[in-house]
Amino acid sequence: MTDFHNFKVPYKTNKQFSKRVAYFSMEFGIDQALKIYSGGLGYLAGSHMRSAFQLKQNLVGIGMLWKYGYYDQVRQGNGFMTDAFIEKHYNFLEDTGIEFEVKVNNHPVIVKAWYLAPEVFGTAPIFLLSTIHPQNDYLAQSISHQLYDQVSEAKIASGIILGIGGAKLLDILNFNPDIYHLNEAHALSAAFHLYGKSKDLNVLKKQLVFTTHTPVPAGNEKHNIYLLDKMGFFEEISLEEVRHITKTHDDTFNHTLAGLRMSGIANGVSKMHGEVARDMWTGNEGICPIIHITNSQNKLYWADKALDKAADKNDKKAYRKRKRELKKELFKIVADQTGTIMDPDVLTMVWARRFAPYKRADLITHDMEQFERLVGNTDKPIQIIWAGKPYPKDQNAIAIFNKLEAISRSYGNCAVLVGYELALSKALKQGSDVWLNTPRVTREASGTSGMTAAMNGSVNLSTFDGWIPEFAKHGENAFIIPSQDPSTPHYTMDEKDRLSTLEIINREILPVYYDSPDKWAEIVFNGIKDVTPFFDSDRMATEYYQKLFSAKGKPHPGSV
Repeated sequence: MTDFHNFKVPYKTNKQFSKRVAYFSMEFGIDQALKIYSGGLGYLAGSHMRSAFQLKQNLVGIGMLWKYGYYDQVRQGNGFMTDAFIEKHYNFLEDTGIEFEVKVNNHPVIVKAWYLAPEVFGTAPIFLLSTIHPQNDYLAQSISHQLYDQVSEAKIASGIILGIGGAKLLDILNFNPDIYHLNEAHALSAAFHLYGKSKDLNVLKKQLVFTTHTPVPAGNEKHNIYLLDKMGFFEEISLEEVRHITKTHDDTFNHTLAGLRMSGIANGVSKMHGEVARDMWTGNEGICPIIHITNSQNKLYWADKALDKAADKNDKKAYRKRKRELKKELFKIVADQTGTIMDPDVLTMVWARRFAPYKRADLITHDMEQFERLVGNTDKPIQIIWAGKPYPKDQNAIAIFNKLEAISRSYGNCAVLVGYELALSKALKQGSDVWLNTPRVTREASGTSGMTAAMNGSVNLSTFDGWIPEFAKHGENAFIIPSQDPSTPHYTMDEKDRLSTLEIINREILPVYYDSPDKWAEIVFNGIKDVTPFFDSDRMATEYYQKLFSAKGKPHPGSV
């Protein structure tokens, strides 16, 4: 029986990872069955939890138990996508019996804690918070209904439950973390709970570390400071003191900037993102040092063992046999969803990730005449699959999804899939030959989907962004879309990138795949071998202990 009032991780910890760490994240992509994630941030947190368990780190996860998950992506009667919110139930979570109050908008909300034990999915222990309780009114219960609600007050409320609620839970558990790690700024309210104990910013900086995941403005939340104060985001800290410790001099509270000012150290999630983050924030008063720890994914969970073995032995025959089997499994999903039967002997390219304008899902369709020449090539044919979830209220992204769905109906070698979650993600990576990644350069902090694609013998075709500069060698283990000046107008950048992408597909990828199959197998094998161990999350989880969880609380050398 787990002792939830004197909690210790239920395994013998490795001495080099003995420091007690609490890892706060709004989402965790642990398993297809546990739908509390939306995309990359969750996938990253899930891999981190798996490696923390494999390495026997003294770490616990703190998250939210979302009643309706993110959303279920389904089709309307006309085939276009829509969202469905379906209540989830999990018999593998343990009721801790712990209930406590958190004030939201001066209203007492009862928070209940659930426990995901390590043996269920092979992760570090994770506690999930819920406001689904019969004594809470509907509004209070709705705080834990949906991941990333679009209403500002709902977002703030979920941040209060995750942050202040998570910190209170750790007090009840008597876990006494040495380090509180905020995976993005969603749980920033925890910092004010901790600060309230000592009222000493230097003490807080020795406890708090922060990971920023995005250079995109929408990913760095801002709210009116009076609204945050009214809702209880700062707990018992006066607004005057909040302004002082976060150096907020106007009425707009920038969560990322406050996190950088209250933490001892922070990190970006790739070498390039670390540089971008320092450029973005250096010069702001009182920020902490920003290092980088490149994101990674858990090979044990993601990689197909047979493909890995074929690469290890340089067995091209075994690779082709296994890849063909995996393509046929993927094509069953394609046929089931779309009625399109694809050919396992045809080069298959996949674009799959969150639909967002800067990721440019429809880039290669901007000139339909050239696109038709590509998909109509009978000498060296290609099959293209798109998949991914837009934010459910992002009408522009949904329009792009539906545009691609409409285009795909005209071609027997194109398809658009719904339900892009962990299981489909794995099937697409294992069943594809090429993994297309087209973000505008400097906008993609990491882009971990390409890592797990490479682990499964899918060759990256990508702009030179995120993790790619640390991995890719053009024509050897990947193909790189040439970089442009980031200040280039979007229309010009998009057009040049589109032409470069088609040029690489037509002049390099298709000829090598069909005319030089042994050379193609070498590129695949290079990718599988080069992506690990560096881009396996064991390395990442180790570096977090070595580089981030030893915060000194010193100001950034470039800060004012």
